Amino acid sequence: MKKPTPAPEPPESHLQSIASLCTTLVTCLFALTFVFQNFAIPSASMASTLLVGDHVVVDRASLAPPATAPHIIPYRPLRRGEPVVFFKPVLEPDGTNLILVKRVIGLPGDRIHLRNGIVYLNGVAQHEPYAAQPTAANWDAYRDDFPLMPPERVPGVTPMWALDLPTHVQGDDIVVPPDSYFVMGDNRTHSNDGRYWGFVERKNLIGRPLFIYWSFKTPDNQIDKTSLPDQISFALHQATHFVSDTRWRRTFQIVR
Repeated sequence: MKKPTPAPEPPESHLQSIASLCTTLVTCLFALTFVFQNFAIPSASMASTLLVGDHVVVDRASLAPPATAPHIIPYRPLRRGEPVVFFKPVLEPDGTNLILVKRVIGLPGDRIHLRNGIVYLNGVAQHEPYAAQPTAANWDAYRDDFPLMPPERVPGVTPMWALDLPTHVQGDDIVVPPDSYFVMGDNRTHSNDGRYWGFVERKNLIGRPLFIYWSFKTPDNQIDKTSLPDQISFALHQATHFVSDTRWRRTFQIVR
């Protein structure tokens, strides 16, 4: 016996279409607000891992405490050696709160010191092929033998860190306090990092950079061009040179 042909489903009403669109928009907004975030690399402090003009997707949820985070991405603690995005611990002179990306060097309780630019973690010299090392021409006593030299009157060291640093030094090492992390840029000789402004507290963490979704050739000083005409000019430059100045080989590159 031939089965009856099922009746065609009624076409979607305008109200159903609007509801479906709203659901999609709400889902995307939720993901962009609570799970993922776009971040553009503003400086060369993480070169060559991350370049000025790299645009990365940041996972915000997995660093949030389990009690407060949506359980979409499993929570896990921060690990040594991975890049992290965070709010800079000190405000800029104009009151702005910069967002930075650096590499985690030390976790709470770790003992750290540098000698000739080499990181010693809990007494063990670290192999860091991604980190730029000082040369005889650019060696700096404070930066490369940290924390051997007192921070007073060192250019770039914040006044608060100059006072606080000695309280965390034990022997040759700096000891990371609870709920805090010590971070440094991969471009060690050109990175304003924890050596100059101290530890990053857990509350300042934003997330982990996952991958580069777009990379555009950008001048190192573009971050300083904050006027509206400068921003419009660079936006037009991006539009007209999108194909020629996009670093296509870096697209979808995993950040490690």
